[in-house]
Amino acid sequence: MKDDNEMFCPGVTRRNFIKTCVAATAMMGLPFSMHTKVAEAVEKNGNPSVIWLHFQECTGCSESLLRSTHPTISSLILDMISLDYHETLMAGAGAQAEKALHDSMQANAGKYLLVVEGAIPTKQSGIFCKVSGKTALESLQHAAEGAAAIICIGTCASYGGIQAAAPNPTGAVGVRDIVKDKPIINIPGCPPSPYNFLSTVMYYLTFKKVPELDDLGRPKFAYGRKIHEHCERRPHFDAGRFAQAYGHPTHAQGYCLYKLGCKGPATYANCSVQRFNDVGAWPVSIGHPCIGCTQPDILFQKAIAEKVQIHEPTPFDSYAPVDLKEKGKGPDPLTTGFVGLAAGAALGAGAMLAKKLPNGENSQGGDDEKAE
Repeated sequence: MKDDNEMFCPGVTRRNFIKTCVAATAMMGLPFSMHTKVAEAVEKNGNPSVIWLHFQECTGCSESLLRSTHPTISSLILDMISLDYHETLMAGAGAQAEKALHDSMQANAGKYLLVVEGAIPTKQSGIFCKVSGKTALESLQHAAEGAAAIICIGTCASYGGIQAAAPNPTGAVGVRDIVKDKPIINIPGCPPSPYNFLSTVMYYLTFKKVPELDDLGRPKFAYGRKIHEHCERRPHFDAGRFAQAYGHPTHAQGYCLYKLGCKGPATYANCSVQRFNDVGAWPVSIGHPCIGCTQPDILFQKAIAEKVQIHEPTPFDSYAPVDLKEKGKGPDPLTTGFVGLAAGAALGAGAMLAKKLPNGENSQGGDDEKAE
């Protein structure tokens, strides 16, 4: 690999490029030694063509991307990917922009990555969202035909978002409800971390496949654990210290926000680790409960102040099943209960006896036993 590789412009140093690859490798949960393979893949594959479509959304996902600094947005779209079409960022407009879109789709058929931001309305033939005389539904179906894979950035594109909340007058849905024959990766969040998007792109370039996904189509490296597990307020939760109200001293002291409606115990994302804006901030750190924006069954489905279920209503797997005898796997529950009572009684009696004896002695004359 040469430092004067054509993918590097005068404003991007080799050092910064490698630092970006190392950071992305760590986020994907890969061994440190893999960062060279990630860098080689990006260099070898050049700048992959990316087509970014906007539908029903607030552009917040693009705004979060604009605020990423490693890499900066200029480094990302000029040196790491070729962002051929993005209505918010591109200089062209009207016929010129449409030509750029169709030229890229034709020249890179079967190879480009399609990024979708926003939900897709389906009621009344999708008339609620149109660009260049075509509905969002038509634009998505046409662009998806030549895409190698589709990345849905934000909860709206992933699951429908606020547009799909009841009563959903426009019939808004996520991409996966329309496109069934392409690899689809959901990067939910309102907005999501831009680094989850970057790491997903780099993973695809490196391994020529989508990363391991969960049952909601999200990369496990970013959405494999609950926010609650790594929250800085978790020690207060474990100690039973909860903020009672906004502005209350318990709130100012950084107590757990569960009683104020924090959805962290039921939300899968890396916000508590990755944070936002490169300054170590995220909603919970500044005193606002997590709203569960990566979960389609929580965001816009539950009120912000509504508490989520912490514990499952049924015992977890380590408890003995109630039908052990029927399956021939052990004694019946009644026998198990008596055995437990007997063991408890024996332990209790032993503890009481130990308290009555002098240190180092037992009923048989402890000094002799100690000598043994």
